Amino acid sequence: MGYKHLEFHPKAHFLITGGAGFIGSNLCEAILNLGYRVRCLDDLSTGFQKNVDLFLHHPEFEFVKGDLKNFDICMKACEGVDYILHQAAWGSVPRSIEMPLFYCVNNVLGTLNMMEAARQQCVKKFVYASSSSVYGDEPSLPKLEGQEGNLLSPYALTKMCDEAWAKQYTLHYGLDTYGLRYFNVFGRRQNPEGAYAAVIPKFIKMLLHDEIPVIYGDGKQSRDFTYIENVIEANLKACLASHEAAGQVFNIAYGGREYLIDIYNNLVQALDKKIDPIFDSVRRGDIKHSNADISKAKLLLGYDPDYNFEQGLNEAIAWYKSELSIDD
Repeated sequence: MGYKHLEFHPKAHFLITGGAGFIGSNLCEAILNLGYRVRCLDDLSTGFQKNVDLFLHHPEFEFVKGDLKNFDICMKACEGVDYILHQAAWGSVPRSIEMPLFYCVNNVLGTLNMMEAARQQCVKKFVYASSSSVYGDEPSLPKLEGQEGNLLSPYALTKMCDEAWAKQYTLHYGLDTYGLRYFNVFGRRQNPEGAYAAVIPKFIKMLLHDEIPVIYGDGKQSRDFTYIENVIEANLKACLASHEAAGQVFNIAYGGREYLIDIYNNLVQALDKKIDPIFDSVRRGDIKHSNADISKAKLLLGYDPDYNFEQGLNEAIAWYKSELSIDD
């Protein structure tokens, strides 16, 4: 069923933090297309002005440039807002190992500032991005909420802290919070550049330019890759979820399992390339396998993802070909 049939009150106002980023800009676009007001808060440290520029002409869109570490900015951004979709954070497991203090301040304090501002401004729902990284070294598959292992990175720790704080805000302060544990999201506008770029856009870009991608490990690691449209659905349905579901966390994925080497081979075939990858050592903090049980999200949020991996990958390839001006 997706999300395009969902209805909010006619003057519903959404605040999207990190709205200049990959997931955030897609949320901005989807909500504007549904006919509702959107305020985007981003400091452009990891997001891009070009993603904001897509919507500046829209009468229902407002961009606020600001840092979540500044509580006054958070308070102003929350004025008159009904729903907050909190996507702003610094990602990347390897980078977090190099910069633990930076990650704590940005991912934990920034989120806490937003929750406190939301409470004081009487926001109805606070939906925030968590991560499958909180499962750590828990070996069982599929991953099930409540069965977490030892955390393997500062990034994972920041997300677990966010979840704990969100539970406190629902318990003590009456703020309905909903944590979405994303599993390897991919799709249009995901950045393919840099040492910490996500694997799918990075592979696509390099193959399109006849460069040789690097696979860390043996390529037999598996992930539950999740197309962006499914993540949009989850965020919007969480905004309509019951109070009884508040204070909890939910796996957001398709519920599949794809091996990295298979994805690479599929991309080589789809792009008509004959390029063998380079294999390098496993990166610190990376988990071997990831696959989600999404039954809780289905039950309590009504989450019912439309896009399987193959559908999402085909759309992503088409988008990157267009954006990178590569002909078929």
